[in-house]
Amino acid sequence: MTSNNFIKAGLGATLAFGLAVAPLAISPALANDGPAPTETTAAASTDAAAIEGSTAESAPGAAPTDTAPLAAPLAAAGPSPHVLINEAYLNGGSAGATHKDKFVELYNPTAADISLDGWSLQYRSATGTAAPTGLTALSGTINANGYYLIMGNSNGDTGLKLPPTDADSSGFAFSGSTGTLFLSNQASRLPADLAVGSLVGTANIVDMLGYGASNTFEVAAAAKPSAPISLNRTNFADTDNNAADFSTAAPTPTGTKGAGEAPEPPGDAGNKTIAEIQGEGAKSPLDGTTVTTKGKVTAAYPTGGFNGYFLQTPGTGGDLDMATHKSSDGVFVYSPATVATVKVGDYVEVTGLVKEFGGPDTTTTEIDVPAGGMTQLDEAAAEVKAAVVNVPETMELRETLEGMLVAPEGQFTITDNYSLNQYGEIGLAVGENVLLQPTSVGAVGTDAHAAQLAENAAMGIKLDDGASTNFFNVQDSPLPWLSAEAPMRLGSSSEFMAPVIFDNRNNSYKFQPLEALTPTNAGTVQPIAFGNNRVTAPGDVGGDLKVASFNVQNYFIETGDKNSSCQFYNDREGNPIAVRSGCDQRGAANAKNLKRQQDKIVAGINESGADVLSLEEIENSIKFGTDRDAALSTLVDALNVAAPGVWDYVRSPELRPAASVEDVIRTAFIYKLAVAEPVGVSVILDDPAYTGIARQPLAQAFQLAGDADSAKVILIANHFKSKGSAATPGDTDQGQGNSNLARTAQAAALVKFSSELQSAQGTDKVLLMGDFNAYSYEDPMTVMADAGYVDQGAKTGKHS
Repeated sequence: MTSNNFIKAGLGATLAFGLAVAPLAISPALANDGPAPTETTAAASTDAAAIEGSTAESAPGAAPTDTAPLAAPLAAAGPSPHVLINEAYLNGGSAGATHKDKFVELYNPTAADISLDGWSLQYRSATGTAAPTGLTALSGTINANGYYLIMGNSNGDTGLKLPPTDADSSGFAFSGSTGTLFLSNQASRLPADLAVGSLVGTANIVDMLGYGASNTFEVAAAAKPSAPISLNRTNFADTDNNAADFSTAAPTPTGTKGAGEAPEPPGDAGNKTIAEIQGEGAKSPLDGTTVTTKGKVTAAYPTGGFNGYFLQTPGTGGDLDMATHKSSDGVFVYSPATVATVKVGDYVEVTGLVKEFGGPDTTTTEIDVPAGGMTQLDEAAAEVKAAVVNVPETMELRETLEGMLVAPEGQFTITDNYSLNQYGEIGLAVGENVLLQPTSVGAVGTDAHAAQLAENAAMGIKLDDGASTNFFNVQDSPLPWLSAEAPMRLGSSSEFMAPVIFDNRNNSYKFQPLEALTPTNAGTVQPIAFGNNRVTAPGDVGGDLKVASFNVQNYFIETGDKNSSCQFYNDREGNPIAVRSGCDQRGAANAKNLKRQQDKIVAGINESGADVLSLEEIENSIKFGTDRDAALSTLVDALNVAAPGVWDYVRSPELRPAASVEDVIRTAFIYKLAVAEPVGVSVILDDPAYTGIARQPLAQAFQLAGDADSAKVILIANHFKSKGSAATPGDTDQGQGNSNLARTAQAAALVKFSSELQSAQGTDKVLLMGDFNAYSYEDPMTVMADAGYVDQGAKTGKHS
């Protein structure tokens, strides 16, 4: 959701607009790869309608130890002096789960019994910034060198029952992929101002476990678990580093009453072809049994976290008739013990347990092969040919290609780069067009909305990097795919040059290279060529006054190094780059990085061709004890160094909200002195709909410079409440993101504000601009449309 431009009907053609300028702030997750290039987009729509979404990655079987942050070896340490979170199994009941219920296991490494009366287990989501949302009271005693088992909720009916448990937390849900667990020595909820980042030593937290992409942890988050495996503390180590202390392994739930009975051993189905193992449905008919099969190795992943390889029946592939092709001839072999001993082209026989991994909607069939379960075969075997296919539009047909070597036909378009900087994953759309957010084409529940959902499912597929590495945790590793020549811009075309594996992982179908892709091996491993649809400059939109909206993404002159509470994103050498959390500053870590950020913003603005720009996410300097416009004037001074005497800024009005109810970021206007001229003073909307949750709108009337007879136009800069969290407990995602009710109330207040301004200025020419954090057919946009405002993006048929 970037900028949106809504214009009151009847404005006329003298105002040209629709230039959406992409954010230019330092991206913390990309800080290790240097400054990102400046981007401008000459598109009148600003709905950001290309799909945004992230699917966290994990490897089948057990997640790799090499997905943990690069760190020094574990320090030798004696027994911890306190109770530990020893194991967390977070996918109970999911497809492929070993146990029906989730659980958290505590361990007492001390020589004394410890009472847990008055203690609690608490949970906060990965992106939470307030008090934990889940709380379970604990009671009883955990014996010296003993265990305590807390049962969690369940995702379904798959898996074994837990042994006797000591507490029940099934009243709230732990995320199976990313979140934070707190063991607290108090019965009440941890405070609402609980920080994010590393909370080692925080009062009333005895122990904690951040996992996946959580924003809260001890030093660094542990890896993401998966349905068959849990997060296990390694040999009771407690170095106060979740990533170092926890690894993934088979669940071993143990409480005060012991571990319960061992599961029955699986049956043996004997020799089977891969097609027989895959079956004709979504799941293997041999799930849970031991099989023996033969195949050619088509891809192998000894590094990167997959810890396995793909096998395919010799002689299969090539030209497939999808009307008669009912079962896949390829399968994934999860085998950390044997993956290093195979290579592409080997003919092998494996014996192992058939499992369905993943879920909840789709699973992948795999064979878990232990040490000694793979044999190299010397006999001749026909080559496997890449199946020449178009991407099937149904899940049923895609299932028939699961695990096979394929040569995708036709053009693909980059439609989603949301997970690129975390998991090295790119969303592709079949054909020449990006996929659209359903609420950008129709309201929830309409036929248009349903049709777009169906199209996205039929035409979308992921391109993965052959690894489960979480680059948020392994920040010394450069990202795959990305380069200055191919910046992975949405809408850029791509074409496959080499075969890939048609994989099903993390609840979505994906193309995988034949080994883990890195920048070092990209010349031989990368299977696809990308185009670059970046334009050198915005197009000419005509008109007398060109306006644009520019999110400067946390341009702060108050740098993080001025506040000892700030925590930072660091570069590869450990140098702070940008503020991460812990303080009110949100931008650059220090003067050097502020200049990097500022230089990019200045270049982007001066090359935009705009005469007036609304700015979002610029520092509200009054929150730091200086003039409210200090950061704004600093930016304009920098603009005028690059282009002397060109720019000025709209001053803050005397009548404005109290600093205590404003955000640390704000909206603003800058303009070219030779082209535009402010009429009267600016006006800030001080309405309860914005207090504490959003940035107050800023309005300013303009006319052409030096032309007192030119028409006045009112511009109103906006930055509505985001979708990242709920403004109130009941304002959760109902198909339009969190805080839709809050944004709708803000839209209603904005429409009323605009009407009052029009009366005061004697004009009905008004442009609502900035960031509404909503798509075209969501409720806030409907409020504006019903009031007579026209979405300018709809005129172009384009999306930014």
